[in-house]
Amino acid sequence: MMKEIEVECPSCSPKEEIGHEVLKEGQSPLVRCLECGQIHAAKIKTPKSVSLKVIVSKKDISNTYKTELDSETILQVDDELVVDDEETGVVCPILITALDAGGKRVKVAKAENTETIWGRAIDEVTVKFSAQEGTEKTEVIEKRVPGDYEFVVGAEEKIGNTRLFITKIKIRDGNFRSRKGDVVLAKYVKRIFARKKGDGSGQRSFRKGPW
Repeated sequence: MMKEIEVECPSCSPKEEIGHEVLKEGQSPLVRCLECGQIHAAKIKTPKSVSLKVIVSKKDISNTYKTELDSETILQVDDELVVDDEETGVVCPILITALDAGGKRVKVAKAENTETIWGRAIDEVTVKFSAQEGTEKTEVIEKRVPGDYEFVVGAEEKIGNTRLFITKIKIRDGNFRSRKGDVVLAKYVKRIFARKKGDGSGQRSFRKGPW
């Protein structure tokens, strides 16, 4: 089976990597260009790694870690990243919320140009519900769930002994999901609007007795 790699060809593509067949492996493998047939030794680029500061918020607490990344890695706000801090042994998936690069706040940056990554832990998240009871009373209820837990508009959600029906979900970019069956992962939820299921407490009760 032919093994292929993408490297620059000195004959037909000196500035852009294209497909080559590997003829002989090694630190400088011998390759044949699939475009022009030129046989040459390939220069394999060894990616540099950078150690970046990552500030991770979880509930109301923020912790600072270090993580190693390929210098060419493109970081972007709202992308997921696994922080692996060898010094503390902490491994934590996060959602990137902000990036500091070149002395300013940006939305996209190469790892080698980034000073600080800001993120929100998504292994577990606390989701807030605005639970409506009747026409006037609204209660804020919290539920701790895994980041990949699914909330569904129109579905029932149980928190302790309270049963709620989800009517609308506000996501972190400010938009809403309100169509029945819409699914939002917990890590993307800003707030969930729900209606409390009647427990019958508002119904009249009659005490049996001798009549």
